[in-house]
Parts: sequence; C-alpha cells; structure tokens
Amino acid sequence: MVKELNIEIEKAIRLLVESLPISDKNSKKPILAHDIRVGMYLYKNDCSRDIVLAGILHDALEFSDIGEQKLQDEFGKNVARIVRACTKKKTIEDDNERIDELVLRCSREGTDALIVRAADILDSFKYYTQGNNPAELLYCRKNAEAIFKYMPNGFKDKVLDELKEWYKK
Repeated sequence: MVKELNIEIEKAIRLLVESLPISDKNSKKPILAHDIRVGMYLYKNDCSRDIVLAGILHDALEFSDIGEQKLQDEFGKNVARIVRACTKKKTIEDDNERIDELVLRCSREGTDALIVRAADILDSFKYYTQGNNPAELLYCRKNAEAIFKYMPNGFKDKVLDELKEWYKK
C-alpha cells in the first residue's frame, strides 16, 4: 500500500508540474511548493489515500487547466469530489462571502474535504507567518474561523487541532 500511494503521489505531483503556471517573485506564494507541502503534511499525519491526493491536488481546478474529469479519471471520483469542494468560486467577489461559501461547501461534502481545507489553511498560516504578511494572516484567520464554525459538532481530528493552535497565536 505504501509503495502504491507513493507512486500516486508522484503521479499527482507530475500532473501539477505539467499544468500549473510557474511561480515568480510576484506570486502570492509558490503554488506547487504549497500544494506539495499540504499533501505531504496529510501523508505524515496518516490520512487516507484520497485525503493525501486531494491535498496535493487541492488547487488544480483553481489554478490550472486540469479539469474535474481528468482528476476523476486519474485519481477517482472521491478525490475529484474533495478537490472540487476545496475550489474557490471566483465569481464571489467578497472575501468573507467566498470564504463562508467555500468552507460550508467543504463541510457539506464531508470531513475529508474539511480536513484538506484545514491543512491548506494551516500551511498558509505557517508560510505567511514566516513571511510576516499580516494581510494574508488575517485571511487565514477568517478561514480558520469559518472552519470552526461549520465543522460538525464533536468532530475531532489532529489537523484541526493543529489549526486551532495556529489560530490562537
């Protein structure tokens, strides 16, 4: 199982390398590195295959020309479903409305999508703390608040626990 998952992780990373735009000094954050960090964080925390792969691919629909059908064909319906749930709707212009809609959609899709979203925000907290970026840290806090607001009552997960710790800082 470990070898098979590692092969699929490599396949997901290769797909992103071929499809994502190249980050430069004007990029908000290097997206490929972020996506890999999110997936590997989930891997190190013993998350399921689908959560790990969705963590790596969580920005694929938003920032590349990879379609949902391609994700489904390559990684399965559940991974594609989680990635779709974690994709921002660019048509919603207001940040707060977009955050609420995204996190509520993740929550409705299930805890797998909520865990991927939490890992995404957790990595952003860490990245923007290192870069001392108050505006992006505020965005992370708003996302964390929405996650805590919409997560199912009594739901416990170590990713969410770590996000709570970063939120408190």
